[in-house]
Amino acid sequence: MTILSKSNRTTLLYSSTAILTLACSLSSAGAQDATTDSETFELETIVVTAAKREQTLQEVPIAVSVIGSEEILKAEIQDIIDLQSLVPSLEVQQSSSTANAGFVIRGFGGVASNAGIEPSVGVFIDGIYRSRASAQISDLLNIGRVEVLRGPQSTLFGKNASVGVVSIVTQPPEFEFGGTASATYGNFDTVRLRGNVTGPLSDTVAFRLAASYNRRDGYSENLETGGDLNDRNRWGVQGQLLYDSGNDMQIRVIADYDKIDESCCLTANIVSGPVTDFIVGALGDFVDEDPFSYQGFADFDPTNEIENAGISAHISKSFGSAQLTSITAFRTLDSLSFSDADATSADIVTSLNEGDVETFTQELRLASDYDDGPVDWLVGAFLFDEKIEQPGEFLYGSDFRGFVNGISGNSLTLVEAALGLPIGTTFGQQGQGPIEERGQDNTSWSVFANVDWHVTDALTATFGASYIKDKKEAFFSQVNTDAFSALDFVAIGFGQALAGVGVNPSDPAAVAAFAAANPAAFAAIQAGAQNPATNPLLGLQALQFNPPFLDFPNSVEDGKSNDDKFTYTFRLAYDVNDNVNVYGSFATGFKATSFNLSRNSRPSPQNFIPGSPVTNPPSSPIRDAGLAVPNLTTGTRFAGPEETEVLEFGLKVSRDNLYFNLTVFDQTIKGFQSNIFTGVGFALSNAGEQSTQGIEVDTQWAVTEALTLSFFGAFYDAEFDSFEDSPNGDLTGRRPAGIPKVSTTTTVNYDFQIGDLDAYIRADWQHSGSTAYTDNPDFQELIGFKRQFDLVNASAGVAFGNGSNLTIWARNLFDEQYITGAFPAIAQSGSVSGFPNQPATYGITLRHRF
Repeated sequence: MTILSKSNRTTLLYSSTAILTLACSLSSAGAQDATTDSETFELETIVVTAAKREQTLQEVPIAVSVIGSEEILKAEIQDIIDLQSLVPSLEVQQSSSTANAGFVIRGFGGVASNAGIEPSVGVFIDGIYRSRASAQISDLLNIGRVEVLRGPQSTLFGKNASVGVVSIVTQPPEFEFGGTASATYGNFDTVRLRGNVTGPLSDTVAFRLAASYNRRDGYSENLETGGDLNDRNRWGVQGQLLYDSGNDMQIRVIADYDKIDESCCLTANIVSGPVTDFIVGALGDFVDEDPFSYQGFADFDPTNEIENAGISAHISKSFGSAQLTSITAFRTLDSLSFSDADATSADIVTSLNEGDVETFTQELRLASDYDDGPVDWLVGAFLFDEKIEQPGEFLYGSDFRGFVNGISGNSLTLVEAALGLPIGTTFGQQGQGPIEERGQDNTSWSVFANVDWHVTDALTATFGASYIKDKKEAFFSQVNTDAFSALDFVAIGFGQALAGVGVNPSDPAAVAAFAAANPAAFAAIQAGAQNPATNPLLGLQALQFNPPFLDFPNSVEDGKSNDDKFTYTFRLAYDVNDNVNVYGSFATGFKATSFNLSRNSRPSPQNFIPGSPVTNPPSSPIRDAGLAVPNLTTGTRFAGPEETEVLEFGLKVSRDNLYFNLTVFDQTIKGFQSNIFTGVGFALSNAGEQSTQGIEVDTQWAVTEALTLSFFGAFYDAEFDSFEDSPNGDLTGRRPAGIPKVSTTTTVNYDFQIGDLDAYIRADWQHSGSTAYTDNPDFQELIGFKRQFDLVNASAGVAFGNGSNLTIWARNLFDEQYITGAFPAIAQSGSVSGFPNQPATYGITLRHRF
């Protein structure tokens, strides 16, 4: 268990005292006779399943935010990315393609554009774990509600919920015929069509069918091709059958399929480096440091294709005193991403990644019926089996040779001449580069239990525990035809120096004889080969973009992990009265080992010591096994497990027209899996310890029968408590990038009448404070600014008496501009690329219920 620092203990002590004081105050207020109010306006009761059983939002002693179906419709929420405008503690990040997205809760998480890394935030749809962003970012179909659980949830959610959970619950079939249909038209020629219908097939079987179509022109333009970027082109269908025997047994079968075919995303230039002028002058066009022109140059439009499908069976059976639940699911995911990696009109580098994922999950739960007895209990087991294959290519284009020669003084030609190779046809040729096969098999299972002991009518003690076992077998093989990157310039310089003293470097006997006769001179030649002052060839190492890769598994690295962990939760919840609840909890979470399946995946320093063979590097397991390849360096093959601890205190207050929830927490992750994009691959490593202390406020107030105000505020103090060996140096004591100190969402909803028609006006304001783009201090200084924004979304609607309603809406109403993410430009040292946010979108929706 982490021992809190003195300052953190003091903060939590004061916060806990404040919670109890406020609870007593509100308890006294709640005891007053409500009839003294001239009028009472009631908020809708919100039901959640955060603890794997139905409770109201105010009953459940967990930090959870809920977005209901009506709010989703009013706010025109279309996909999971839009949800962050309503829940500031949740951030959804998107990067270089449609599939490259990631979820962040309380500042933990991030984009995992790396096939070996699963997210720290678990996403579940109808209780089924979706392990990859490609399977999570589809349009929201037939949504009943979305729950965002903050803090580790490993006790009840069996897979990678070390920092939180996003749980999406769809609407089940009903035994009364009905449905909805909607059509939307908006700017950028947006066309959205949606429909769902439900009803009975017999006395015991009901169905629901839902479908959606979403098309939009891109809000960015590729000036080279004239094509749209950041467009929408997706559709999906879902079918459900529900069998209800009427004898305490239900079977629900869900099948879904969706497809995405889009051109995403515009990679804009933010900072121009030394090579920009050469690219523009010699090779092609470039939009220089103007990301919000929403224009760029690429020699072809990117391709993002995703096919996502699955089928699941949900069985619920009551045995009188207990309820058995079984959820079985099989899912497939196919994806393809093809892009111009250099983001210029020059044909320099292309990147291709494919993906094939098959996932099987099985959950079993047996729970008490939660009657009036002193103990409620739940036991269960979860099985996860997944296979991933991800071929990839990173190939040079027709302008690559000219680009490298142009920025390096004709180096490729000079080296070809020096080595006696065919000039102009050896290095930097079109189609050269790495072609890869990578993937992993992952099997995980867990058993869990949860007990609620009602010590008194007001006090409940909760004990939860889970044992998790996770095994992975990863692989990565590469064929690299980039001959230039395979050159050992230390060895070449060494050979040139030997030739200069009359020794043939290709004759081992001659070299050995010279070394024996002239040990001092030989040592000087070895040292000179490693010194840029005497070996100018070393300056060309920066142009070796894709050095040879050491495949794994191999005789030293088995590519396997075998983790297990016991996690637990302890919580005390006290009902001060019918309106006020307080709780305190301590919980742990776990995320298993992740493999680095990127081009930066390299042996650890324990397994390999870099160096050219001619300089006699020290012994290491990989070299001793004869596995060393030219220019091999060290890095990481994998990052070890994440372990989370959170101490949390909460207050929940509810009146007929008000609820107020306050959470104070101290959350720490040991071994946080940091995944940093380096321009070609990812540097994956474990942070020693990262912590966040914070306060979250979630409240809603029906001021009058017509006016409702909502506010959610997240106030975070984050720090790397220990991260000495990060890829960016010692980050200990620094604030992690991407975690603003303040994030808030304020919502106003006003209902009124237009004649006999019901109408509303709604607006939400999302504020995100300043935060760095990267944990690299030098790179952040190069960018020169931080990310912060204020977004306003608004809608207004009117309901007609025949079940139809009309809504006008706008997202990012005032066209706020900011960069969502920034990274080093590929093959352009000193340049920075990034992604501009989505500009203002607006439209009109006609919806009919029947």
